[in-house]
Amino acid sequence: MIPAEFDYVKATSVDQAVAALAEHGDEAKLLGGGQSLLPLLRLRLSYPTVVIDICKVDEMRGVREEGDRLVVGAMTTHDEVLKSGLVQQHLPLLLETTQTVADPAVRHKGTFGGALAHADPAGDLAAAAVALDATMTIAGPNGRRQVGAGEFFVDYLQSVLEPDEVLVEVSMPKLGEGWGVHYEKFHRVAQAWAIVGVAAAVKRSNGSIAEARIGLTNMGSTPVRARATEQALAGASADAGAIKAAAAKADEGTDPPVDLNGQADYRRHLAQVLTARAVTKAAGL
Repeated sequence: MIPAEFDYVKATSVDQAVAALAEHGDEAKLLGGGQSLLPLLRLRLSYPTVVIDICKVDEMRGVREEGDRLVVGAMTTHDEVLKSGLVQQHLPLLLETTQTVADPAVRHKGTFGGALAHADPAGDLAAAAVALDATMTIAGPNGRRQVGAGEFFVDYLQSVLEPDEVLVEVSMPKLGEGWGVHYEKFHRVAQAWAIVGVAAAVKRSNGSIAEARIGLTNMGSTPVRARATEQALAGASADAGAIKAAAAKADEGTDPPVDLNGQADYRRHLAQVLTARAVTKAAGL
C-alpha cells in the first residue's frame, strides 16, 4: 500500500529534531532506521503529517566508554552494535540478544534506539535493557533527562517519551569478571517476534550464584524482570536443581498476552522452561 501524504523534514542535530517535534507535536514522527515506522505507514496504521528524518544525526550514532559503562547511541544500527569491539568485550548479553533480532537486512538498517523507543514488549532488546538496568538519555525542549529502563516502558507500544522528545543514547554497565550471559528465545520462524524470550546475566562466585539479572520478553505489556527468580538464585548453588526451582518462579508477577501464538498459561510455562535454560547456560553449566 501507499502511505498517506506527509511533509518531510531532515534534521542533522538533536536540537533540530527536538525543535521540529516541538513545532509539529503529535502530528510528527521520527524516522530512524524505519523498520517499525515504514510498515505502519504503508499499512496506514499511522498517519503523521510530518516525518522527521534523523538518519544523519551523527551525535546519536556509535558506541563509547564512560568509566564502567558503555553508551550506545540511539541511531546505532544493530549491525554496528554486533561489530563493536566494546560491545563484544563488555556487553555480551547485548551482543547475544542483538544477534537474534529479525534478519540481516533488518539488522543492517534498524537502530538500537528505534527498537527501544518502539516499546514493543515482544522486542528482544527491551528485555536485555531491563536486565542490564540500562539508563536512557532523553532530549526535549527543556533539556535532557535520564530514565531507567524499568521506568522507560509504560505500556504496550508506549514509553515515557513525550511527543517533543528524542531518545538520544542508552548507557549500560559493563559486565566484568565472573559474569556469564545468555539470551534464550522461542519463536515460530527465524524472523518472527519472540513468543517468549529470556535475557539472563549470572555472576558466579565459589560455586554459587552471587547475583542474577533476568529480563523477560513478551510476558506482559512491557518487558519485565523476573524478580522472584533473581531473589531465589541469589546465594543458591550453581546446580541444575537449584536453577530449576528458581526458574519455576519466573512467571510470578507477569501478565502474558493471549494471541494466535499461545495462551497465557502456555507463555507462563515457556517462561519457566526458557529461564531455566538461559540461567543454566549463563552459569556455564
